[in-house]
Amino acid sequence: MASPTKPSLITSFTTANITLNHSNRTEEPSLVSNDATTIVGAIILTLVFLIGVPGNLFTIWSILARSRKRSITTLLILNLACADGFLMALTIFFVVYLAKQSWIFSRFLCKTLFYLCNVNMYASIMLITLMSLHRLVAVVWPHHVSTFNKKRIALRVLAGVWIVVLLLALPALIFRQVEEIPTGNGIRYVCAPQHGIGEYGRMEVFQYMFETVVGFLVPYAVIVSSYVCILRRLRRTKFTRRVRSENLIHAIIVVFGIFWLPYHMINMIQVAAALAGEGTPLAASLEKIWRPSRAVTSSLAFISSCANPILYTFAGRSYIKTNGLAFMARLFEGTALDSGARKMRKETLGLKTTDSSTSAGGQAVKNGTQTGI
Repeated sequence: MASPTKPSLITSFTTANITLNHSNRTEEPSLVSNDATTIVGAIILTLVFLIGVPGNLFTIWSILARSRKRSITTLLILNLACADGFLMALTIFFVVYLAKQSWIFSRFLCKTLFYLCNVNMYASIMLITLMSLHRLVAVVWPHHVSTFNKKRIALRVLAGVWIVVLLLALPALIFRQVEEIPTGNGIRYVCAPQHGIGEYGRMEVFQYMFETVVGFLVPYAVIVSSYVCILRRLRRTKFTRRVRSENLIHAIIVVFGIFWLPYHMINMIQVAAALAGEGTPLAASLEKIWRPSRAVTSSLAFISSCANPILYTFAGRSYIKTNGLAFMARLFEGTALDSGARKMRKETLGLKTTDSSTSAGGQAVKNGTQTGI
C-alpha cells in the first residue's frame, strides 16, 4: 500500500500528529506520541465546537426567523453561516480522533469529513469574494446594482458557487485514505492523503499549490483589487456616507486572512520541501519548519469558522438593549449594501438632474432672449 503524504487540509492538524517514515514505514514518536499536542488540539476543537455551533445556528435563526428584509449581503452571510455551522458540527469526530490518536471511523467518513472541510474552506473565501464584488458594483456602478440585487440572479450565482466549490474540493475526496500503521501496542489507523509512490512529489505539489492559489491567493487578489477600485471611486465623488455593512465586511475579510495566511504559508513550505526532493538537506530543513507548525496553523484556520458570529455580536452590540435576541437581525437589516447603493444612485441622479435643469434653464433663457419670450 502507498505511503501517505503530509497532511494538508483544514483539519490537517489532526493528521499532522501522525506522520510516517517513508523508508521504513515506522511512526515518528515525537509527532505521534506527543500527548501535549493532542491535548491542546482537543481543547481547541472543543472550544470551537462550543462556540461555533451555537454561534452559527443563532446567526442562521436570526436571518431566517427574525429578519424582516434580506439584502444580498444578508443572503451571503446566511450561506457563510450555514457552511461554518455545518463544519463546526463535524468537529466532534476530530476531537475523538485526537483523543484516540487513531481513526476509529469508517473509510467513508475519512474521505467525506475531510472533503467537507475543504468544501468549507473554498466556500468561505468564495462567499467573502462575492461580498466584495457586490460592494464594488454597488459603489462603482450603482446604476447596474439593481440587476445584481434581484433574488433570482443572486440564487443562481450562489448555486453556481456551490457547484464550483464542490468540484474544487474533490482532491480531498480522491486522495484521502485510511492507512494501517503497526505500532508497539498494536495497529494504529491514520486518515491521511495518499498520492502514490511514483507520483508522490508531483501530486503533492499540485494539490497544495492548487489549494493555496485557488483557495487563497486568487480570491484575495480579487478582494484587494475590488477595494482599491472602491476607494478610488469614493475619492472622486462627494459620496462619503459609509453603509453599515462596510466595516462588518472589512472585519470578516481581515479575520479570514489572519487565520488562513499562516496555514497557506506552511503549505508553500511543504511544496518547497517536496520540490527539493525527499532526503535532501533542504527538504529536511524545511520539514523541521512545517511539521511543528502544521498543528498550530491548521487549528487557527479551523478557528476562523467560529469567528464570524463573534464579529456579528460586537458589530450589533448597540442593538442588544433595544432588540434583545433580535439584535443580530436588526444588524443585518441595517447592513444592506442595496439601500446604500440606492441612496448613492439617487444622489448621483439628483446631481445629474440638477445639472440638466440648470443647462435647460440656461438654454430657455437664451432662447427667450432671442425670441423675445
